[in-house]
Amino acid sequence: MKINNPAKAGSLESNDIFVMVFPNENGNEIELESIVIKQFGKRIREVIEETLKELNVENAKIIAKDRGALDYTIKARVETAIRRAM
Repeated sequence: MKINNPAKAGSLESNDIFVMVFPNENGNEIELESIVIKQFGKRIREVIEETLKELNVENAKIIAKDRGALDYTIKARVETAIRRAM
């Protein structure tokens, strides 16, 4: 899937994640900010990367601002932002 436009999904409410997607020339890039980055930063990145792989996205910049979202919420927000960006 090709990212054509910037897009966003989610919110900055507790237990949610705000995801912004931008076209990128240098493969996938993830910028993560989280209130639980020390405990779950690695897993949040994994979920984002897995979702990008499932959707066959190869050139996207993801900026994610997490407020304690669970895996299924992260996946849903990333997928929604990607679909909006196409």
